[in-house]
Amino acid sequence: MHTAHQTALETRHATLDRRINAESQRPVPDALVLAELKKQKLRLKETLQGL
Repeated sequence: MHTAHQTALETRHATLDRRINAESQRPVPDALVLAELKKQKLRLKETLQGL
């Protein structure tokens, strides 16, 4: 059963995925920004798996 909290986390996870893709498509991607976004996405994924 999806809760509002879980749905919000999934939405944030998808948003981070889009931001990672957008940053990757830039002519000169910022490696530090990409690393931080990926860390955030991984933390959210781990949180979602724990639900």
